[in-house]
Amino acid sequence: MRRWTRWQDWAALVVGVYAFLSPIWTTTVGKATTTMIILGVITALAALWSLATPDAMVPDGLVALLGVLFFISPWVIGFHATSGIAWTAWVVGIVTFVAGLWALPESNRLRHGGHIAAQH
Repeated sequence: MRRWTRWQDWAALVVGVYAFLSPIWTTTVGKATTTMIILGVITALAALWSLATPDAMVPDGLVALLGVLFFISPWVIGFHATSGIAWTAWVVGIVTFVAGLWALPESNRLRHGGHIAAQH
């Protein structure tokens, strides 16, 4: 697996960036804004880490965990009644979780005997 090519990591990067920018165009409240910015930045950074090191398992597991955190954040933080930002968190959470889980088997295979092609 070549670096910077895995679609799961690009999907996580895109939704992470979307999440941290979403308060610009989505009706939100202070706690939701802070949550989306923090989780979005962490997700984007984890995706970049995973893109740079596709054989590392930690970033993919972290991306899946961040998907769960996005999904539960409207209830835990208390912004589930603010529908725009809550729906953003739920959709981003599902996409992030699926992308992280989908990348785990490939990362595991690479760590246990697979090879990463040299970058040209």
